[in-house]
Amino acid sequence: MSAIISKKFASTFSTLLILFAVVLAGCGQSGSNGGNAGNGNANAANAGTEGNAGSSDAAGSNAAPDPAAERTVKDAMGEAVIKGTPARVVVLTNEGTEALLALGVKPVGAVKSWTGSPWYDHIAKDMEGVTVVGEESQPNLELIASLKPDLIIGNKMRQEKVYEQLKAIAPTVFSETLRGAWQSNFKLYAEALGKKAEGDKIIADYDARTADFKAKAGDKLKDKVSVVRFMAGKIRIYLSDTFTGVAFDKLGITRPDNQNAFKETFAEEITKERMPEADADKIFYFTYDTGDGKGNQMEQDMLKDPLWQSLKAVKNGQAYRVSDAIWNTAGGVIAANLMLDDLYKLYDIQP
Repeated sequence: MSAIISKKFASTFSTLLILFAVVLAGCGQSGSNGGNAGNGNANAANAGTEGNAGSSDAAGSNAAPDPAAERTVKDAMGEAVIKGTPARVVVLTNEGTEALLALGVKPVGAVKSWTGSPWYDHIAKDMEGVTVVGEESQPNLELIASLKPDLIIGNKMRQEKVYEQLKAIAPTVFSETLRGAWQSNFKLYAEALGKKAEGDKIIADYDARTADFKAKAGDKLKDKVSVVRFMAGKIRIYLSDTFTGVAFDKLGITRPDNQNAFKETFAEEITKERMPEADADKIFYFTYDTGDGKGNQMEQDMLKDPLWQSLKAVKNGQAYRVSDAIWNTAGGVIAANLMLDDLYKLYDIQP
C-alpha cells in the first residue's frame, strides 16, 4: 500500500511541477518571440548556419567537451546553456531523430514518425525502446518531463508556442526551420550534443558522396527530372525548397524548363488535367499515405489514367516509384544518404 501511495504522490508532484513551470513561462515571457512567428520559411537557406550554430566556448574547436563544463549554444530562440555531454535527450522532429542516431545517440524520447508504427522502417530497429512523446505538431509536455531529459532538441517552426514550457523542463535547442535546412540543423544538433567533430565528418562524408555522384554522372545530368507526390485527394510537383530539391541542387540534377515558372518554391499542386506539366526525361514519384489507404488509392488511380500513361517519361520506362519516407518525409541525414544510394542505382552509377 505504501508503494502505491508513493507512486501516486510522485506522479501528482511531477504534474504540479510542470503546471507551475507553464504558469511561470506564460507570465514571464509569453509572446517574447511572437513577432517572429510565421517567419520559419523566410530563412530556409540560412537557418542554423555556422553563424547561428556557433558556441562562445567551443566554436571552431574539435576537442571533446569537459563533462563538467557549461557551453553556450546559439540557436533560433537565442541561446541555451548546456552542461557537459547530454545523456538523456528528447528530440521533437523527424530530421532531428535521424541526426541523433547518426551521431550515435539514442534518444530517451522522440516524436512519432509521420508514417510508420511508430517509426519509419529505415530507423525502426535503432529506435526500439524509445518513448513516443507525441507528434511534431503536438508534443506531450508531461511525458517529456517524466523522462527527465538533460537536453531537448526541437524546431521553431513546429514548437515555438511551447518553447518556454520545454525550456523549464531542460535546456532546449531549437533550429529555425525544416524545409531544405537539414545540413545546417544537423550541425547545430551536433554542437548541442557536444559532438561537433563527429558531425563535421558526417557532413563532409555526405558532401564527398554528392561530389562523386556528380562527377561520375556526366552527361546523364542533362536529363530533366520531375518529382511527383501523390496524397489523399492531391497531386504535387515538388520543387527546389524541399528535401529532394536541396539534394538535386548539390548533385546537378535539374527540372524541366516549364517548372521554372511555378511561383511556389516548395510545391506546385496540380489537378489531374495538369499532369502533362509533370512530364520530364525522368520522373521520381512517391506517395504519402497515413494508413487510411487514400494516398495509395490516389496513386493507383493516377497510374492507370491515360494522361499519366501518355507522359514521355512513362512511355520510355523512366518513371520510378521511390520511398516517401526516404525521399521526402524523414528529412534527415540517414534518409539523405539512402536517397543517394537510390540515385546511384537509378542512374546506373557505381559508388
